[in-house]
Amino acid sequence: MSKSVAIVTGASSGIGKATALRLARDFGAIVLAARSGEKLSEVGQQVKAIGAEPLVLELDLMAPTAAEVVVKKTLDRFGRIDALVNIAGAVVGLDVFQMTGEQWNTGMELKFHGARRLTIHAWDALRESKGAVVFISGNAAVIPQAGAAAVGAINAAIEALAKAFAERGIEDRVQVNSVSPGAIMTGRRLSMLEKAAAPRRSLSKKPSSSSSSWPALAASVKLRR
Repeated sequence: MSKSVAIVTGASSGIGKATALRLARDFGAIVLAARSGEKLSEVGQQVKAIGAEPLVLELDLMAPTAAEVVVKKTLDRFGRIDALVNIAGAVVGLDVFQMTGEQWNTGMELKFHGARRLTIHAWDALRESKGAVVFISGNAAVIPQAGAAAVGAINAAIEALAKAFAERGIEDRVQVNSVSPGAIMTGRRLSMLEKAAAPRRSLSKKPSSSSSSWPALAASVKLRR
């Protein structure tokens, strides 16, 4: 009997890692795709310990050929694709007037076009297995801020893209959903909090004052994924 196979992008850390480890309980094989090779190998070992067979693919989904590589290696190894979870894509959170064209393009290439290309390349296999696709966006898609313009704009584009695939999925019997999480305390989120805390600490006269405490800081920083 063929193993059920799930592809998870951005699987080396954060939401991607947590998703891969959870799916390892339900799928026979997990394909892990990300740029961080060493971290990705560690996740592969954890997936194996849970009981699923890992396939570790260190690559950059910004590359136009990366999606084809992921699908080909997955099919060569397992012969099928049952689920695809598009998570890769940490978009820089800068003010709308500070973002450069290159930074906009980088965010779109990885999070939007990377997911779009991979879904298209995996579609035939997903249609054959009557599989599922999940796009991860973020609540900034519906609550955008000028201080993190690209985060909101690209997440909104991801949700629109998911709806387009979902419409086609009705005909092809591929289930497509978009998940929009709020703030989650990943390593990236922690680094954002620490960056926000730096000027507050320098202004604080007393290290133990409420203005420098983590609870006060967490309550005062507006978090968007």
